[in-house]
Amino acid sequence: MVFKRLLGSLGVGGPSVDTVLDPGAVAPGGTVAGQVHLQGGGADFAIEHITLELVARVEAEHAEGESEGLVVFHQHVVAGGFRLAGDERRSVPFSFVLPWETPVTELYGQDLGVVLGVRTELGVAGARDKGDLDPLAVRPLPVQEAVLEAFGQLGFGFKSADLELGRIGGTGQQLPFYQEIELIPAPRYAHQVDEIEVTFLADPAGLEVVLEADKRSGFHSEGHDALARFTVGHQEVEKTDWNAEVEGWLRQLVEHRAPYAHDGHHGHHGEGHHSGPGMGTAVAAGAAGLAVGVVGGMVAAEVVDEVGDFFEGDDEGDEEEYGDEDGED
Repeated sequence: MVFKRLLGSLGVGGPSVDTVLDPGAVAPGGTVAGQVHLQGGGADFAIEHITLELVARVEAEHAEGESEGLVVFHQHVVAGGFRLAGDERRSVPFSFVLPWETPVTELYGQDLGVVLGVRTELGVAGARDKGDLDPLAVRPLPVQEAVLEAFGQLGFGFKSADLELGRIGGTGQQLPFYQEIELIPAPRYAHQVDEIEVTFLADPAGLEVVLEADKRSGFHSEGHDALARFTVGHQEVEKTDWNAEVEGWLRQLVEHRAPYAHDGHHGHHGEGHHSGPGMGTAVAAGAAGLAVGVVGGMVAAEVVDEVGDFFEGDDEGDEEEYGDEDGED
């Protein structure tokens, strides 16, 4: 076990901390569990608190263009109010519920290029020090997987996934950002749309599915974006013909012309906008089908490498931090 020594405000000789998550991906609304391992420093220290933060790498659009930064979207206090003796080893178990809107980082076990992590903050003697990010793997809920599988069965291909700062108006969105899963259109829709973007907003009852189509311009019309929103329950997974359901959504979407209300830049894909994963690299799976593309290992290797580099390197050195959420367990 390699302990990550916190040498910033705590000083040389301070305690070390290593957070170890239980193995395996967790679904939104599921339980994240593990242990925080502490190693005492050169003297006794009063540990005021150990706090875990869920952190996401998010894109933001503004007048000057685009930027990327870190957003803390959940906090959980593991322990606090105890003394750690010099050279003492102590392990503190933890568990907490993952927010329902937590983005999906993998599909069929393949990385989608979304950066999520758990960061440990140690409060000692009035000082706070943040450790490195440990990657967090999040698998889709059964209903999310059913919808994405239906897109694949209908001939859509996976293009990329990213996190966008902002809120989608008219929805029950809770987090300060949302995930867009971008799909290459099936051949039968290719003459109508350039791409489809899927956003899931989950809660304990089910999902809001927000679809956005970047519609092609025609001889008599300019291209524009169309949005539509649909609601499904978790219990509907086994009793729904998802191919037919999603095909019905698509028909409504491509015939829809009125813009859907939104706050932020969801739906604004005009000149100068580049939509892509958090690292700015497209995940190309082609139009061979969403499921086939991901399961077949066609997720671009450079995206997976960059996700790994993000966690292995200095994740805070050049990153803007957009602000913390106040929600604390």
